[in-house]
Amino acid sequence: MKKNRLMTMLALGCLLFLPQGAWAAEITPFYTQNQSPLVQIFGLPAAGNGVIVPAGHLDATLAQDMASNYAKTIDVPTRERILLDGESERTTIALRYGAAQGVEVGLDVQLIGHGGGIFDGFIEGWHDFFGLPQGGRKEAPRNRLLYSYEKDGVERLRLDDSSFGIGDVRLSGALQLYGDGPGAVALRTCLKFPTGSSAKLHGSGSTDLALWVTGSRDNLLEKWGHWTVFGAAGGMVMTDGRVLKEQQNNLVGFGTVGIGWSPAQVIAFKTQLSAHTPFYGDSSLPEIGDAAVQLIIGGTIAFSAKTSLDIGVSEDLAVYTSPDVALHLALTRRF
Repeated sequence: MKKNRLMTMLALGCLLFLPQGAWAAEITPFYTQNQSPLVQIFGLPAAGNGVIVPAGHLDATLAQDMASNYAKTIDVPTRERILLDGESERTTIALRYGAAQGVEVGLDVQLIGHGGGIFDGFIEGWHDFFGLPQGGRKEAPRNRLLYSYEKDGVERLRLDDSSFGIGDVRLSGALQLYGDGPGAVALRTCLKFPTGSSAKLHGSGSTDLALWVTGSRDNLLEKWGHWTVFGAAGGMVMTDGRVLKEQQNNLVGFGTVGIGWSPAQVIAFKTQLSAHTPFYGDSSLPEIGDAAVQLIIGGTIAFSAKTSLDIGVSEDLAVYTSPDVALHLALTRRF
C-alpha cells in the first residue's frame, strides 16, 4: 500500500503540465517536520515560504512523508526503557489561499499510518554504504511494529497494531510583513485541533497554537541561475494531550535555516537544518527528553512556472530524536 502511494505521487508529477515559457525554480523550505511517532502527533509546523500566496490565488500541495524508525535505549538508574521500531507515513493535503493583499489563509488535512513497513533491508544497506552506525537494527526483527516506553516499572506507551486514519486538522494564516524585491518576511500562525486518534498515534489529543516568522532572500547569479537563503523561528503552546500526558511540555520553540541553488529554470538543489526543543520532560532518554536537530537534503523539479515537485531525505543529527531516515515528496500547484 505504501509503495502504491509513493508511485502515485511520482506519476502525478510526471503527468502534470509541460514547461511553457521562462521561469526560475522557486527555492522554499521543505514542507515537512520531525516524523518521530512521538512528535509528529503535535502541531509542529513546517517553516513555510517567506512570500505568501498572492491575492485571489490558491496553492495546493500533496505531500507524502515516509519514515523508518528504530531506536532502543535503556537507562537503568532512572528505570526507563524505550523501543521505537516501525515505519510511519503521513499524507498531507495542504491548501493556501490569498484572501487579500498580504493576507493568506490555509487548511491542512492529514492521513497518518503506522506499520511494520517494507524498507528495513534498504535502510540497513543505506547505512552500510555510507558507513553509518546501524544502532541495533540488524539484530531486531525485520518489518516489526512496536512502539513501547516504560518508566518506573510502568508501561506508559505501547503501539503494536498497524493503522491508517485521519490525523489532526490544522488551520493556518499568514501576513506579509515585508516583501520588496529579493527579500521577504511573513508572520505565520497555525491552530491544530485534536481530530486524530491519540491511542493510534494519529494525533496528540491536544489543541496546539504556533506562531512564527519566516523569511527568505533570493540572489541572482550572473551565469549560474540564482541562490536563496531562508529561515524561520517561533514557538508553540499546547493544551494537555493524551500521549505521555504526565511528561508533556506545554511550550516548545522551533526553527529552520537553509540554503538552495537553482542552476537552471527546471531544477533547484537545497538543504536545511530544522530543530525544536523537547516535547516531553522528566526523562533521561534522548527519544523523549532531548532537543531534536535534523538535516534535510534534496531539491525541487519545476514542471512549469506553477507546478513543482520537492524531493528530500532527512537524517537525525541529534541521534534518536527523529527518524534516522525519512523520505519527503511534495507536489505543489498554483491556481
